[in-house]
Amino acid sequence: MSDYIFLFDLDSTITQKEILPEISSKIGKLSEMRRLTEATMRGELPFKTSFIKRVEILSDVPVSEVNKLVASIPLNKCITEFIMKNKDRCYIVTGNLDIWISGLMQRIGMKNHYYCSKAETKNDHISKIISVVDKELMVKQFVQPLVVVGDGDNDSGMAKFAEVAIGFGGVRDIAPSLIKCIDYAFFSDKKCADFLTALL
Repeated sequence: MSDYIFLFDLDSTITQKEILPEISSKIGKLSEMRRLTEATMRGELPFKTSFIKRVEILSDVPVSEVNKLVASIPLNKCITEFIMKNKDRCYIVTGNLDIWISGLMQRIGMKNHYYCSKAETKNDHISKIISVVDKELMVKQFVQPLVVVGDGDNDSGMAKFAEVAIGFGGVRDIAPSLIKCIDYAFFSDKKCADFLTALL
């Protein structure tokens, strides 16, 4: 048995959709959100700058409503099942806000197994962003060998420090910067999960 710790990106790796564009489509701000999201995924905008701008777009939506929407988002079944079966060795590392994703984390049994950005709320709306996760800094804190799975530019920092780096392109194209850092690429949810199982 290996002693790998498995780290997963959330959007388009565990979920079948990008979370922020999905929410923005409900409030008629999809094109604006998609432009920012795509530029960020390609590495044209720093994640932190882009994320703060994207949070501003959604700031009018009640936090409880966003949390409920995110909790019901469709998931990549096989990857999610792998995580749920091996949750003691799996962690999710995402730029998304704690107040938005807590319901989803509870749904997949990862309540205490995720690292994310944080915000404060007042009257069910975001009052202040406290922190934005830097995935590269986050992975440097782990002491056991890592398997990292992601799809975007901001996953490349994690991939560089992984013993096994995997790009998942089952939902969207793997970011060019990430392709340079990965050992394997999978475009099927099942094949990715089968490979992860073989690493246990």
